[in-house]
Amino acid sequence: MLKAHSRVVEHLALAGDLCLIAICWVCAYAVRFHVMRVTDVPPFRDYALQLVPILLVWGFAFRAFDLYRPNRLGSRVSEWLDVAKASTLGALVLVAIMTFAFRGYEYSRLVILLFLAQSIVAVSFARAALREVLRFARRHGYNQRYAIVVGGGEPAAEVLRVLRRRSDVGIRVLGMLSDKREVPDSVRWLGGVEDVRAVLDRQQVDIVFIALPHADYSRVTSVLNSIGDDPVAIHLVPDVFGLVPARGGVEEFETVPFIHLRGSRLYGWNRVLKRTCDLVFGTVALVITVPVMLTIAAALKLTSTGPVLYRQERMGVDGRRFHMLKFRTMRVDAEARTGPVWARPDDPRRTGLGAFLRRASLDELPQLFNVLRGEMSLVGPRPERPSFVEEFRRRVPGYMLRHKMKAGITGWAQINGWRGNTSIEKRIECDLYYIERWSLGFDLKILIQTIWYGFRINRNAH
Repeated sequence: MLKAHSRVVEHLALAGDLCLIAICWVCAYAVRFHVMRVTDVPPFRDYALQLVPILLVWGFAFRAFDLYRPNRLGSRVSEWLDVAKASTLGALVLVAIMTFAFRGYEYSRLVILLFLAQSIVAVSFARAALREVLRFARRHGYNQRYAIVVGGGEPAAEVLRVLRRRSDVGIRVLGMLSDKREVPDSVRWLGGVEDVRAVLDRQQVDIVFIALPHADYSRVTSVLNSIGDDPVAIHLVPDVFGLVPARGGVEEFETVPFIHLRGSRLYGWNRVLKRTCDLVFGTVALVITVPVMLTIAAALKLTSTGPVLYRQERMGVDGRRFHMLKFRTMRVDAEARTGPVWARPDDPRRTGLGAFLRRASLDELPQLFNVLRGEMSLVGPRPERPSFVEEFRRRVPGYMLRHKMKAGITGWAQINGWRGNTSIEKRIECDLYYIERWSLGFDLKILIQTIWYGFRINRNAH
């Protein structure tokens, strides 16, 4: 019954798309030769003949890109991209047909370009409108599919949370199969993992989510064997939640799916956007703070001997080392006898002016030059000295994951008070939270809060 219903919907969707394609071809002809007003208008009959190969080619292209598969859990963007790819393929085939099969007649290239653009936009918007109608219906209890969740722990909990939040996909969870009867109050317990066959036999189930904890992965084959050849959709939810704090994503290379466990969100356009913001806001901040920096430099020269700027080796993105700039706040060769050590309250190595600069965070201003050189970002985990990195990585699990993001002048940990000689564990927790949830809006929020709170006296900065 479900398969027959699905085929009817698929054929109707294909027919609707092909009607739009035909309308777009007619509209492209009308725009080119009637709206643009040319003197020599070719007869429409010659262009109408092309509707036969167009409908055949586009029908094949749309099916080749699997545009009519059940796609309740798919994204809108991926569907739009598939429509664009299928339409572009169709246009290339159409040009080839016109070139070799209709040599005696020259078709307008502008008509073809207009048709391609119109077909992509029209089909994409029509599909988006249809999906919104379906989502509205599903939110009100229509067009439902029934699912069970097999597993437990964080994977199963995440599946239940997402489906509860996204009622518009129309997937109703009948219950959960778990060896432990620890299920949410709103979910019915149907039995243990081994009872999946019995549940399928007594209830109508359309979708099975296999969400076993990593320790139970050996049971996946047993669950699949129990499902057998039942006509149900099966979704395997891998337990990547507890493997690493900074989760990546899923990518397919040729036919092999890869799950990135240690990825960064900063790739492609995200990297370009973040770098652009660093350059724009960094330049503005530099221009604004130049008078302040010149004043501090003059004061340092007048109150102590030695250079104004202090270059200190730090570890940045991907473990690469660079020299971070700061205003000098301690005596020259302050670590000659002690080596690298944390600053402490009333540290005798500090100069009088240096103590104020550190508490007011003004010693960090020269790092704007590191930002413009691309060694740092305005927002990110604070970079540490290599000697401290080796100590912390042995002490704090997941510490090195913070180096998947470019180091920053300010960060989520700093605006939450974990600065200076404070809990390294809490600081790493904040850094990993930032990396997992990075967005341009998150960066702007941190920058605004830094400007608001940043130059207040900080009792943890020594």
